[in-house]
Amino acid sequence: MNIRVLTESDAVVYQELRLKALKNNPEAFGSTYERESKFTQQMIEDRIKPTNNKFVLGAFDDRGIVGMVTFMRETSPKTIHKANIFGMFVAPEARGKNIGKSLLLELIKMAKKCNGVEQLNLTVVSENKPAKKLYESLGFKVYGVERNALKFDGKYYDEDLMAFYINRKDTI
Repeated sequence: MNIRVLTESDAVVYQELRLKALKNNPEAFGSTYERESKFTQQMIEDRIKPTNNKFVLGAFDDRGIVGMVTFMRETSPKTIHKANIFGMFVAPEARGKNIGKSLLLELIKMAKKCNGVEQLNLTVVSENKPAKKLYESLGFKVYGVERNALKFDGKYYDEDLMAFYINRKDTI
């Protein structure tokens, strides 16, 4: 398996996996398949283009891209010490092989090199036990719950708010 930062040249494979994520687990994302299937090539390239404050990691095996996760740093002077993790997804056929863990470990390693980043935040659907277990195993801690954070097909989903503190001893 190879994990690397995606660039604009990865837009097609990124979009294929992103749409698969939105179709397979619609309850887990703030966006929808219907919305993102209309995105132009340029929109996708802009979304994944790495910058000083943003990157998307992709995990590749012999089948192609099988996992992804996005890092986005806050830009306000009072919140620049924080970054957010979005869009975490591992294709169902590639699960159970530590791909998600490898993606997050690489993201954390890269975040530690971002001068001034002290905290990584993410949200996860409260019912998603496998994802929560993964995040907790890496040192993420729940600091709150947003009730009815997402609504899909008439059903509400709560989200756990989780944080990882880069310079604390009780995290990796």
